[in-house]
Amino acid sequence: MFRFIFRLAAMVALSVSVIMAVIDTTRTVAASALVLTPLNVSWLAVSPDTRAAFEAFVRAKASPLLWDGAIAWVLNQPGFAVFAVLAFLLYAIGYRRQRRTGQFAAN
Repeated sequence: MFRFIFRLAAMVALSVSVIMAVIDTTRTVAASALVLTPLNVSWLAVSPDTRAAFEAFVRAKASPLLWDGAIAWVLNQPGFAVFAVLAFLLYAIGYRRQRRTGQFAAN
C-alpha cells in the first residue's frame, strides 16, 4: 500500500515537472533566450498565501537558519528540476526490487 502511494506521488511530481518544463520551453522559444523559472517565482504566481504560510511555519517551528540556507536554495532552483528530483526520490522509495531465487550466473 505504501509503495503504491509513493509511486503515485512520484507520478504526480513527474507530471508537474513536465508541465513546468513545457512552460519554460515555451518561454525560452518566445524570448529566444534560455528561461529557467525558479520554483519560488512559480509558487508565488500560483499561491502567494501558502508560500508565506510555509515560510512562517518553517521559521517558527524549525529555524530561520534552515529557511535561509537549505529551503531558500531549493526554491531558487528551476521548478522542473526540483520536481524531477522529487519524483525520482519518491519512485526510488516505492520501488520493489525483483528477487532472484534459484538463478545463478553459471548453470
